[in-house]
Amino acid sequence: MATTRPRAARTRSPEGSAADMAVPVESRIDRQLGIALKERRLRNNLTIAEIAGRSGISRGMLSKIENGQAAASLDSLGRIAKSLGVRLSSLFAQFDAPRGGAQHIKAGAGMEVVRRGTRRGHTYHLLAYDQGPKKLFEPFLVTMDDQSEVFPTFQHPGTEFLHLLTGRLEYRHGDSRFVMQPGDSLTFAGDVPHGPVRLIKVPIRLLSIIYYGDQPV
Repeated sequence: MATTRPRAARTRSPEGSAADMAVPVESRIDRQLGIALKERRLRNNLTIAEIAGRSGISRGMLSKIENGQAAASLDSLGRIAKSLGVRLSSLFAQFDAPRGGAQHIKAGAGMEVVRRGTRRGHTYHLLAYDQGPKKLFEPFLVTMDDQSEVFPTFQHPGTEFLHLLTGRLEYRHGDSRFVMQPGDSLTFAGDVPHGPVRLIKVPIRLLSIIYYGDQPV
């Protein structure tokens, strides 16, 4: 009669698998400290051997600290910081820093949009895209050239800010007219009719930022 060998019981840690476990705060601090130490050492063009000589800590231990594989005492961290010429507190500056969420739009990569009333010769590149349900502001890079035949009149909620980068033009807001040169800015209520009147020197490039705030769009 054949015998069956019992299978070894599969054991499981009470805390669950490694994938299920949160990274301990101590481990995150050690990792962040290691990154901070290495960045400052490389920024000062120092070797691990040089830091070891200044701080009295072995090269092997320093390497482990930089790689987050060993925890350093406050005394050791103080000596390492002194050998790097920085304050001990600066090593903790990036720990628990808010996660960045900035939008980076590369030059020429803004979404090209068509605004109501514009014809050929008017190009609008949207430089940021709101991710939420509410639109707070819209920044445009506007380009106009000598093909612009029709000058549209705009009206919209919010406040608009214009900053002329290149070229020269005459701009209207209500019954007022402004001649703008590079470096000039104009801020006005968007619900008053506005728009370019005359292109004096082309090509024209201007930054247009519309801020909606709490107003419905």
